[in-house]
Amino acid sequence: MILHPPASAPYIPSRNGCKVQIPHDAELYRQRHKIENMFARLKDWRRIATRYDRCPILFLSACVLAVTVIYWLWVLILDQSGRASE
Repeated sequence: MILHPPASAPYIPSRNGCKVQIPHDAELYRQRHKIENMFARLKDWRRIATRYDRCPILFLSACVLAVTVIYWLWVLILDQSGRASE
């Protein structure tokens, strides 16, 4: 995969103690962090992390089921915390 110059801009902020601060887009960093967290939650499902299913259709259906349950639990937690769900 070839990275084009606009797409290869840094999205991860440099450390606080770094002498030269690298400019980054905070909003893109937040969005990237959410995606990384979702993949981390998917990897908690052993069936998906080890890819038990050899058939791509079954693997995709297991991924969709896992994402649905994760989203459902997320909405349930939001409802219990008193926030309005979408």
